[in-house]
Amino acid sequence: MRSTLKFLFTTGVLAVLTLTAAQSGFSQNPPPASSQNPPATSTDKTKTPNNSVPLDDPKAAPVNAEEDAAYKAITDTPASDQAKRIELGEAFIQKYPNSRYGPSVYSALAMAYLQSGDVQKMEQVADKELAIDPNDVQVMAIVAQTLPRAMNSKTPDPDKILAKSETYSKKVIEITPTLPKPANVTDESFSNVKNQTLAMAHGGLGLVYIRRGQFANAIPELNQAVTIDPNPDPVNYYLLGMANAKTSHFDDATAAYTKCGALVSSMQETCKKSAEETKKLAGTQLSAPK
Repeated sequence: MRSTLKFLFTTGVLAVLTLTAAQSGFSQNPPPASSQNPPATSTDKTKTPNNSVPLDDPKAAPVNAEEDAAYKAITDTPASDQAKRIELGEAFIQKYPNSRYGPSVYSALAMAYLQSGDVQKMEQVADKELAIDPNDVQVMAIVAQTLPRAMNSKTPDPDKILAKSETYSKKVIEITPTLPKPANVTDESFSNVKNQTLAMAHGGLGLVYIRRGQFANAIPELNQAVTIDPNPDPVNYYLLGMANAKTSHFDDATAAYTKCGALVSSMQETCKKSAEETKKLAGTQLSAPK
C-alpha cells in the first residue's frame, strides 16, 4: 500500500504531541534496560479488512453521505476537545470498519489518546492503524517517541518496549525522506511535517539509547532531532544535555540545557538548573575530546 504523510485536519498536527520529562518518569539517571532486546511485536492482533485505503488513494471506493457527515463531525471537533474526538472516532470505526477514512481516523484517535494521557490506548489504536498501513510514518513516530518517554521503574517488559521504539524509529528515518508530496500541500508545509516526523523518530531513538546507557550513541540522534524540528522539543534538548553530560562533554551539555531553559515548558527550570551544574563541572573536571 502506498503511503504518504497524512495532513490530519490541520497542518502541523504533530507540533505538540509529547509527554514532558517530568510526566514520563526519566531522570538524570534513567534505569538502563538489559542487553536483551526481543523483536517488537504488536499488542493487537486484529486484522483490519484490506479494502481500507488512504484518503489520497485514487482507487478508494466512494462513501455515502452519512459516512461523510460522521467523518466531518470528527474533523470539525476542536483539537482541545479530545474526549469528543475520541467518542466520535471510536463510534466511527465501530460503524464503518472498512471506511476509506479509517487510517485518518485511527491516526487522529492515536493523537487524541496521547494528548489525553492514555498511552496504553494510544498504542492499541496505533497498532490497529499500522495493521492497515504498516508504513504510516506519523503514527510510528508518535509511538517511537512516546513509549520510551512513558517508561518508569514499574514498566513491564522494558526491553520489548525499547525494541519496538527502536524498530519504528529506524523505519521512520528510512521511509520518510522517500514519501511523495500531496498535490494540494505547499512545499513548506510538507517539509515541516516531514521534519517534525523525523525529529520525533530521532528523538525516540536517542532516548532508547539513553535508556540502555548508550549515551554516545544517543548524541547524534538527539542533535538531529533538535536541528531539523521547526519547533524543537525542549525534552530533546534536555536529553541531549544529559547524554553530553554523561559522556563528559560539559560545554555541549551546558549549551543544550541552556537552549532547553530558554523555551517555555515544564522543563524550563530543570534545564536552567542543569545548565548551571554542567557549567560548574566544565570548570572542575576534564572534558572528553570530541
